[in-house]
Amino acid sequence: MIDTEPAAGQEQPLRREIRTFVLRSGHFTAAERKNYEELRGDFCIPYEKKTIDFQAVFGNARPTVIEIGFGMGKATALIAQQHPDINYIGIEVHKPGVGKLLGEIRERGLTNLRIVEHDAMEVLADQIADKSVAAFHIFFPDPWQKKRHCKRRLIQRPRTDLLARKLIPGGYLYFVTDWLPYAEFGLAELTATAGLKNRYGGFAPRQEWRPETRFEQKGLNANRVITEVLFEKA
Repeated sequence: MIDTEPAAGQEQPLRREIRTFVLRSGHFTAAERKNYEELRGDFCIPYEKKTIDFQAVFGNARPTVIEIGFGMGKATALIAQQHPDINYIGIEVHKPGVGKLLGEIRERGLTNLRIVEHDAMEVLADQIADKSVAAFHIFFPDPWQKKRHCKRRLIQRPRTDLLARKLIPGGYLYFVTDWLPYAEFGLAELTATAGLKNRYGGFAPRQEWRPETRFEQKGLNANRVITEVLFEKA
């Protein structure tokens, strides 16, 4: 990879070949596999280089929120259930998590939630129109703690430039982590992202509508501080 410095005022090039994730092997339970095989065709949007028509997918013109990396999807399903007036798209590459969330969609009777099983950066670049997303939820992404891996972090430019471009005016990006160095890094990167403004001026207070996740509880049990960041599209 050759890094080039953008001209003054020019958006940095998106380094598509650096992944923000690693596909890790995980146990695919019989129930998750069954959900995946039976429900994928009904609730998963295939990845293709074609803009997703939110209104056609959901049958309405309600705001659409995208969650990047929903893990096992419990919080995603709860949020969608509690906000039926909003449409949600979850992006995840982990098949057991996709299968688990598909089961939640069926069990809860959710009509306002869909899944894209693919690399989020490619989905955003190829399938999401500019100024079309009401919000991005990014809860506990991989902090990539080792210095040599920091380039993989999702919350950094130029990836945040792409996220900002997809937001509608007044839309927001909500980032939560249990790794303070990542929170500090992400706050600086978002502050440097054109078109975004910090709703709180620094770290955000806990947003009470966000359900606590199992991963979050593990962080709390390990005495790690949960830090939240919330920026809006100017």
